[in-house]
Formats: sequence, C-alpha cells, structure tokens
Amino acid sequence: MQGTVDGFGYGLVTPLVACFMACLGGALGLRCTTRSMLVAGPWRAGWLALGSVAIASGIWTMHFIAMMGFTVHETPVHYDRPTTFASLGVAVLMVGIGIFIVGYRGTTGTALFTGGTVTGLGIASMHYLGMAGMRLNGNLEYNTLTVSASVVIAVVAAIAALWAAGQVRGFLWSLGASLVLGLAVSGMHYTGMAALTVHLHGPAGSDPAGDSAASLLAPMMIGPLALLLLAGAVVLFDPLMVTGRPDRTPPPPRRPGVPARPVTARPARRVPVRTGPDRGRRSEAPQGW
Repeated sequence: MQGTVDGFGYGLVTPLVACFMACLGGALGLRCTTRSMLVAGPWRAGWLALGSVAIASGIWTMHFIAMMGFTVHETPVHYDRPTTFASLGVAVLMVGIGIFIVGYRGTTGTALFTGGTVTGLGIASMHYLGMAGMRLNGNLEYNTLTVSASVVIAVVAAIAALWAAGQVRGFLWSLGASLVLGLAVSGMHYTGMAALTVHLHGPAGSDPAGDSAASLLAPMMIGPLALLLLAGAVVLFDPLMVTGRPDRTPPPPRRPGVPARPVTARPARRVPVRTGPDRGRRSEAPQGW
C-alpha cells in the first residue's frame, strides 16, 4: 500500500521560513569566508570554521523546518534523535572541508570545483541522512533520476556561491551568493522530496518508536540558532565585514614578464670648499665626506 505524502502541511509558511533560514546561514557563512581571505594565520582558520558552522546550521535548520510540514496521511511520522543530530555533524564536516579548500587555495578553477563539490555533497548528505532518521510504518523509496538532479543542484549552487564569496568585492556580492545558496538548498530539498514515495507495511494507525517533529523542533533548534546568532554578532561588530576591504591596501602586483624597476642611488652632491689659498675652487670630495 502506498502512503499519501504531503510536504506542505502548513501551506507556504514552512517553505518560506525554511528558505529564509538557509539564506541567513548562507549569508553569515559566506561573509565569514570572504573575511577569511583578508587575514592570515590562525585568524583565517577561525573565520573559516565559523563560516562552516553558520552555513551548516542554516541548512540543517532549513531542512527540519521544512519537514515540519511533511506528513504521511496514513501513518504518524517520528524521528530518531541520534541519526537526526548526526546529519548536522556530517553537514558541518563536509561543508567545512569545502570552505577550507577555497579559503586556503583561493578561487582557482580546481579549488572551486573541489570545494564546491564537497560542499554540495555535504548538503545532499545532510538531507538524505536526515530523511534516513525518519521512523514511520513503511519504507521510503526514491526515484534515482530525481535524487541525482537534487545532488547536481546542490553542487552547482555551492560552486557558484563560493565563487561569488571569493571575489571579495563587498557586501552585495556575498548577499547575492547567499540568496543563490539559500534558494538552491531549498530547491534541492523539495526536489529530493519529490523523489520520495512511501510504501506502508500494514494498516494505518500503527505508531513507530521515535520523536515527533513537533517535540524535536524546540530542543534541536536551540544549538543551531545560537550558533547563527553568534556568527551574526561577529559579523555585525566587525567593520570590515561590510566593506570587504583589507586593513592595508597591498601594493599592486607586478605583471608577469615585467622586471622590477631597479632602485639606483642618487649621486653625491659636490659643494665648493672655501679654505685658505684654494678659496673659490670646487672640492672633488662629495658632500658628507
């Protein structure tokens, strides 16, 4: 027996709030990534770590807010806590690897492709691991082609967002990148949900073990929301986050193949020495000798 799946139990409320959380996490995380490119040493690693946590927290929060509107009419839906929170750990780890690659390698083609692919796969892994934590009286089955499309959406969006963040051209670039990332993550989520079908094990009404979405929502949101608030406070009180400019303007880079201009010492100035019978004659000794 196939279950009746509804992903919009609260209408447009959950999709809009979920998309906002993904955009917020993306905005904070990508601004931290941009800021990391203006510093070096342990400060860069700190900014990248904060950006990774912000993006992963926004994506994870987005997923489970959207899942608040998910229902299967014939059976209650519950969630396994360890698997649910493991999906957050996977998101932080894989998004962090992708962001650190771009943060230290720059926005070269290889670094962007590698870092964006790892980040996109982290987004997709978080989604499907979170779905694996669902407990209901049935089996979840996915359409392979639609799942592949959702993974491609996540990877392409991650590459585009990291490229825009790596340009270090000010606030608007990061804002646009965060919108791209947030909308794409939401699109990836609902594309993945469109691939889902539920096959029930038996008659409706059986109640599997686990926590309902409502009972999980409040406690599971505390940590990610606190991390987003922390990232927001750091971004808000750092003046360079708005301008996107470094502390000092670096000298313009020398063009390849053009030798550096040699520095030549100025010749010593010769001054007349008026002493004794040689008064009026110019001394051959340079000034300062």
